[in-house]
Amino acid sequence: MSPAPSTPLLDRVRVPADMRNFSSDQLKQLADELRAETISAVSVTGGHLGASLGVVELTVAVHAVFETPRDRLIWDVGHQAYPHKILTGRRDRIRTLRQGGGLSGFTRRSESEYDPFGAAHSSTSISAGLGMAVARDLKGDQRNVIAVIGDGAMSAGMAYEAMNNAGAEKSRLIVILNDNDMSIAPPVGAMSAYLSKVVSSRPFLSIRDMMAKLARHFPAPLERAAKRADEYARGLLTGGTLFEELGFYYVGPIDGHDLDHLLPVLRNLRDAEVNDPVLLHVVTKKGKGYAPAEASADKYHGVQKFNVVTGEQVKAPPGPPTYQKVFATALIAEAEVDDRIVAINAAMPSGTSLDMFGKRFPKRTFDVGIAEQHAVTFAAGMATEGMKPFCAIYSTFLQRAYDQVMHDVALQNLPVRFAMDRAGLVGADGATHAGAYDIAYLGCLPNMVLMAAADEVELVHMVATAAAHDAGPIGFRYPRGEGIGLDLPKRGTPLEIGRGRVLKEGTKVAILSYGARLQECLKAAEELGTRGLSTTVADARFAKPLDTALVERLAREHEVLITIEEGSVGGFGSFVLHHLALRGMLDAGLKVRPMCLPDRFIDHDNPKKQYDEAGLNAAQIVAMAVSALGSGAAAARA
Repeated sequence: MSPAPSTPLLDRVRVPADMRNFSSDQLKQLADELRAETISAVSVTGGHLGASLGVVELTVAVHAVFETPRDRLIWDVGHQAYPHKILTGRRDRIRTLRQGGGLSGFTRRSESEYDPFGAAHSSTSISAGLGMAVARDLKGDQRNVIAVIGDGAMSAGMAYEAMNNAGAEKSRLIVILNDNDMSIAPPVGAMSAYLSKVVSSRPFLSIRDMMAKLARHFPAPLERAAKRADEYARGLLTGGTLFEELGFYYVGPIDGHDLDHLLPVLRNLRDAEVNDPVLLHVVTKKGKGYAPAEASADKYHGVQKFNVVTGEQVKAPPGPPTYQKVFATALIAEAEVDDRIVAINAAMPSGTSLDMFGKRFPKRTFDVGIAEQHAVTFAAGMATEGMKPFCAIYSTFLQRAYDQVMHDVALQNLPVRFAMDRAGLVGADGATHAGAYDIAYLGCLPNMVLMAAADEVELVHMVATAAAHDAGPIGFRYPRGEGIGLDLPKRGTPLEIGRGRVLKEGTKVAILSYGARLQECLKAAEELGTRGLSTTVADARFAKPLDTALVERLAREHEVLITIEEGSVGGFGSFVLHHLALRGMLDAGLKVRPMCLPDRFIDHDNPKKQYDEAGLNAAQIVAMAVSALGSGAAAARA
């Protein structure tokens, strides 16, 4: 373990108010110490390092200039907020980040008054900030609202919807665009910094406003010419015409790592007597100040525990391939023989392993940015032309495109294939990233076929099934992490739609599993067997269409039927109960026990503990079966 960094100034800062009398030089030193502390902490916990390192100076500057928490500071996505957490009373817990019972890896309202809005999905900050600003105005309060958006979040349509609304509302709001990949910015330097300082000053704002009012009294051609000249000058010097057209007063770009640039501009914006929304464009470097991160292709976006000196990440012992890699490999095998197969992801090429597919088929791979809604309708458009789009999106992020799944895919019965990664509970990312709801939210849609992989071999077969299915939309879910170590076929074999399988035959208890809890079900069956309770274990494979013949057989031949799924209330178990009720098979004493995720959010922890809390491990399955039989026996004796 690396020694703790020396942080004499940071040691004096418990909350942001403690740093507001620091000089500019002291704030620079504080930023250096904050960066070292962030690196040290994340080396112990793992997490989103690169984005946090990129906003160290910006974090210091905003908290030094504005009166947080009275002034509202919103961090988009929230994974760039580790330095913010250190400065806002949570330094003593920063090494519990993403651990069970510890700090969240994202902003969270219940965690601190300095987190006015919880975030872990991208591109929500401007909408939330505008809501706070309008509420402030309605209540007659006096406070600033600052939204920091970046790290790709400006690729999502929601950000522009919010900016369009903000421009129309004319409510005082400061948006800081943290441009950490130079996707928008021209080169920044002394001239840009000087112009930004001038443009953000109250005298300039007043003069410009006065000239704008005067121009309205010019003859129409002169007014248009004046407006064009103003836009041309600002667009030429700053690249901000787009934001100005949306109704924002644009300032920038400036160097987001130079406090001599940041501090005066932020003070000007704080003190400006204007009600219009303002966009401050800062250019930062993801991974800034830590050489291994700066040299890494992904700038250490998400890391395991690591050695601070070398940057080497702790690697788990070699094990089976992850489900996401199994998916990508299986998709490549299908695409080798079918040139209509294309792969689409929403800014997660490595997270979905579609970077592997992209290396093999670069012209058939599409990363559309953080734009899940567009991804789904883009896939639908491809499907209308006979292509076979695979839309690989985490279950938690597919929630953002629900209307498109329903209206643009299911309603038109288009054969879009949904590969839903991170199904079930996901460990350190917690409730915001849990894939808990897709069974319920997709299962209610007509035309949809739904599968869940019980293991990595099943996943290979489900990729092949989806590739072969042209009758309408089809989705398959699979968990985060490694498979169970099975030998994989080179290419999958399509499954019969709506047909499950029985892995173990018994007579007393039937366990019907949907998805990756199957191994726990098999363990539970073994334990029940030692208690003299003969147990059948079946893998449903499909939630829709349901294997009704299998469900009815299990119901007829067993005293207890337990359904298991890594999903919310209203999912697979509900589908089974609905069918049995309609068939009258609940009328004669059959004891059905649906086991699913509890109807509450489960915090970040290691997956084993999360599933213990959810009650979906083998011991809880055994207890459920014994309880069901016991209650039945007690009722019979009575």
